[in-house]
Amino acid sequence: MTVVVAPVVVLAALAGTAPAPGFVALAKVDPSIGEDIRYATAENFTGGVVDGYDEPVCLLARPAAEALRRAQREVVRRGYSLLVYDCYRPQRAVDRFVRWARDPEDPRTKAEFHPRVAKDRLIPDGYIAEKSGHSRGSTVDVTLVDLVTRRPLDMGTPFDFFDPLAHTDSPLIGAAARADRQVLKRALGGQGFVNLPEEWWHFTYRPEAFPDTYFDFPVSVGPTHR
Repeated sequence: MTVVVAPVVVLAALAGTAPAPGFVALAKVDPSIGEDIRYATAENFTGGVVDGYDEPVCLLARPAAEALRRAQREVVRRGYSLLVYDCYRPQRAVDRFVRWARDPEDPRTKAEFHPRVAKDRLIPDGYIAEKSGHSRGSTVDVTLVDLVTRRPLDMGTPFDFFDPLAHTDSPLIGAAARADRQVLKRALGGQGFVNLPEEWWHFTYRPEAFPDTYFDFPVSVGPTHR
């Protein structure tokens, strides 16, 4: 049997700071969607700003951004808003994650992000990979915010929690969190997003605009995109 493997293209950093053609800042498509881009801050499992995150902005391939706008309309009708933690992720950031995973254990981040999983198991167990769908521009990490309290819902685990409890359909979390995960999954699924079963927050819009390309331009918007 002949197996045909699709080509994988990694683009080098593009000139300038604007998104690549076909990408858009989410705030230009729907400014009502909240953004808390964790890798542009020290509030993430590496403990510092991640390579390639020059600005705390969400960039996406335009079809994914427009689908997220439609999902936002759906959740607003239910009394929620979307909040994104990560969108497009440059390959250099993924490379940083791999280097971090191979560094010695850090008790500061272990307690918050992987208390039950040893750091040297994060790559073998699939929590961290050398390639990420985020680098193709159609994947988003997202949660729900209560429109009354303006606070993110308790989804059973934090974002980027490396543990089976983060599996979308985990039976080991509370009933309210299980229900809220399904609200998020249905709202995004109705607009073409497919959930990664191991991460309740991780969704990829399909068909992807760039299914075979892993981009590496920095997370930043030029003046004309602001």
